Amino acid sequence: MKRTTPQFRAGHRVQLLQGAAELFPALAQAMDGARHTVLFETYIFDTTGAGAEVAEALMRAAQRGVRTQLVVDGVGTGRLPAPWYERLRTAGVQVRVYSPLGPLGLLLPMRWRRLHRKLCVVDGQVLFCGGINVLDDYHDPNFGTLQAPRFDFAVRAEGALVAQAQATMEQLWWRIQAVRDVRQYHLPEAVHALREAGVGSPPRQRGLGMRAALLLRDNLRNRSRIEQAYRRAIASAQHEIIIANAYFLPGGKLRRALVLAARRGVRVQLLLQGRYEYFMQYHAARPVYGALLRAGVEIHEYEPSFLHAKVAVIDAHGRRPWATVGSSNLDPLSLLLAREANVVVRDKDFASELRQRLRHAMHTAGRRVGAQQFEQRPWRERVLDQVAHALMRAALWVTGNRY
Repeated sequence: MKRTTPQFRAGHRVQLLQGAAELFPALAQAMDGARHTVLFETYIFDTTGAGAEVAEALMRAAQRGVRTQLVVDGVGTGRLPAPWYERLRTAGVQVRVYSPLGPLGLLLPMRWRRLHRKLCVVDGQVLFCGGINVLDDYHDPNFGTLQAPRFDFAVRAEGALVAQAQATMEQLWWRIQAVRDVRQYHLPEAVHALREAGVGSPPRQRGLGMRAALLLRDNLRNRSRIEQAYRRAIASAQHEIIIANAYFLPGGKLRRALVLAARRGVRVQLLLQGRYEYFMQYHAARPVYGALLRAGVEIHEYEPSFLHAKVAVIDAHGRRPWATVGSSNLDPLSLLLAREANVVVRDKDFASELRQRLRHAMHTAGRRVGAQQFEQRPWRERVLDQVAHALMRAALWVTGNRY
């Protein structure tokens, strides 16, 4: 696979947003000011609680005549509840479902390729990108009401990367439309949609300040861009690496990069999921802890609520600060199968702010995992860890991927 270097461009303004409590009002404000287009993609679109604020803002935009397009994932969301779907459709919001499961569901490995990115572009001027679904901070579809908010991040960005995000969103929309037309035997419309999928990028935007890049992962040309960017940044780290990741199961190359960084004296700190959410994600990650702990990597598990962040900051106070906020976990589903999007920023102020929030979470809400404590965990947990890890490797073998 050809290695590609992220195209960092100057002239961006990037604002860090923590949780739905900060993201949703910013989204609503941008959509309420929209004049031409609102493009929205998300894995989960749940209108419980604060999630309804986003749905309402989409409808207000569509009712003003703004072209409003919403794409949701066929697993994360599936079919929207009938009352909300009708309200959105009546208001003029165009809704599409990415890769509906069909009768065999996830039994087909090709259906494991999901739309996991969370993107919104308004009028080709403003981009929202991160790990936050349309989901209330205090609500979980499987566990109900949460006692503390979900821990997650997104960014609001202006600058040249907005055009790149809009181009990829427009392309995906027209590809979905083409498949839909073919299935309904609307062949002329399908041909038109495929042509539209190849449209060029919108005009670039004026510069504003920060250096930033948008990293996209798909199953065509951009299969490993996000993982390569992580490995490159880790390899060049001189002082400190802080990673917060919800579903942490890095492949061999990424694990070795972290181990080598720790052995050459870089302080490596991981903030990982401390609460049980899913069997596979929770237990399959544990077998990689041992080698990292032995190398001196610090592991902290977030306990007050579900950690859903996919962020990292490297050398925030150094000469070449590096920070990323996005949708990509460091696990096989994200790095090998899903459509993902991360914004990477090279700016000292932005990196310092993200670092401060992550260190605060580690110190006030994290439980540090000790090497001895980890080695002495109950035998039942160790068996479950190995079973989950083996199942994950078997699933990867079925897809034909090496990790």
